[in-house]
Formats: sequence, structure tokens, C-alpha cells
Amino acid sequence: MAKYIGKRLVTGILSLFVLATVTFFLTRVIPGSPFQGANVSESVLQMMEEEYGLHQPAGVQYVTYMKHLLRGNLGYSYQNPSESVANIIQRSWPVTAVIGVLAILLAMIVGIGIGVWQTFSRHKLLRGGLFTGTLLIGGVPNFVAALLLMLVFGVWLKWLPVSGLDSWKNYILPVCALALYPACSLARLTGTLLAQEKQRDYVLLARTKGLKKRQILFTHILPHIWIPVLNYLGPASAFLLTGSFVVESIFTIPGLGRQFVSSIANRDYTLILGLTIFMGAVVILIQLAVDLLSACIDPRVRRSYVDEE
Repeated sequence: MAKYIGKRLVTGILSLFVLATVTFFLTRVIPGSPFQGANVSESVLQMMEEEYGLHQPAGVQYVTYMKHLLRGNLGYSYQNPSESVANIIQRSWPVTAVIGVLAILLAMIVGIGIGVWQTFSRHKLLRGGLFTGTLLIGGVPNFVAALLLMLVFGVWLKWLPVSGLDSWKNYILPVCALALYPACSLARLTGTLLAQEKQRDYVLLARTKGLKKRQILFTHILPHIWIPVLNYLGPASAFLLTGSFVVESIFTIPGLGRQFVSSIANRDYTLILGLTIFMGAVVILIQLAVDLLSACIDPRVRRSYVDEE
């Protein structure tokens, strides 16, 4: 297992290197300059670019950036030279992480709950309605869901605030907007898996022994569906924990997503690179954690990892 973890970490580092390289050269292809929006003359603009080394060939800039990156230096924001990229990430990441974790928990509770209800309900019409509802609602993009939630609960009913993070109420709308799609996907996935497991021989045997439905569900069926559920939650969690660019911008949340959108709009190369590398690292670590958790739950997965060594 240790060799497997080491192999995954090395692969992750190489992936981050490729990601950083591709992102670096993509930023250099973007037309314009980080300082182009400033009301300065052409000579002053040229002087500012020389100060930050932007007048040098892209290859020279790349080598310089990689040297700093290997020393753990992500550089400073072009738009806010007094603040380092690391400080911006340190300030923005907790906001995004809290909203992401809450959205994941809400999606799990609602999604798995609907999946169980849909599978074990005796009413055929209700089962069909739940499946169709999750299919239709899950197809709504999160930015559309965010705008609708804001319009209904913030503007019309005036029940909840629509911007900022001044109180716990400010978290409700963005968390719901982010949790909507994964909750619907989890509901359909859970429903499908449970419907398959219900027909297994071990479930029929448990029924003949006179076990209650709740006991069969929690003791026998649910443990068999956790691996597929975890495999879905890995990428979904990575997406939520790195921030939804549009949702954070709609609700003016000072998280990673909004910082990323702002950095692209301002051509803030160092901030774009720093945020991309950080979010890539989060995705890689979350996927590794999900794989290890799957190995802890299912011995078959653990044996497959050992065989890879």
C-alpha cells in the first residue's frame, strides 16, 4: 500500500508540473498585458512590464517562474503587488472550503435519502415522480439555480440575503445552489444501485430470516453501494471544494472561484497560475483520499492496490 501511495504522489506531482506548464504558456498567449487597464502612457506600461520581467521571451519567464515555484514561492499578484498569491489563497480557501463541505454534506443527505425513498416506496407514481424530478432538476446549471434561488428567496420573498457572508443565513443560498446537481445525481445513482442490490440472493435470504426492512437496508444493502457512491463523490467534492466560479461571483463570495474569475479578467498571470496549481493539488489529494477510503472499506480494492505494487 505504501508503494501505491508513493506512486500516486509522484504521478500527482508530475500532473501538477504539466498543469503548471500548460497554464503558464496559455497565459502568455492571452492578448494584452496585466497593466493594460491602468491609465498610464505606453512608456510607463513598458517600464512596468520590464520591472516584472514580462518583456523577456516566454521560455526565460517560464524557467524563472519554475525556479521560484520549486522554492515554494508562488509570486505576487500583479493587480495587488503588496499581497502574495499564497496569502490570497490562504484568505480565500477557507471560505470556499466551508461552503464546499456544507454543499457536499447537504448533497449526500438529500441525494441518498431520496434514492432510498425512491427505491423502497410502495407507490409507483411517487417513484416515477422522484426519478423524473431529479432528472429534470439535476439538468439545471448551477448558475441558473443560483439566480432562481436569489430571485425567489432573496428578491421576492426577502427571506435570505443574496450577497456577502455576514451571517450564517448568507451561506444557505450558495450552498443549496452548489448542492443541487450532485444531490440529484446521487439520488439517481443510489436509487439504481439499491434497486440492483434488492434482487441479490443475500437480501432474499435476509428477508426469509424475518429481518426488518430497516435492518436489511442499513446492515446488508448500504455497505455494498458505498464504493460507487465514493467514486462519484470524489470528483464532485473536488469541484465543490475548489469553488464554483459562477456561483461565487453571483453571490459575491470572496472565495477561490471568484478570485480565479477576477484574475482572468485582469490578466493576473501569477494569480491564475497559483490558483490553478493549488486547485489541481486539491483535486489530486481528494481523489487519493477517496481511493484510500475505498481500500479501507472494501478488501477487494485494497488487494488490487497491493497487486499493483
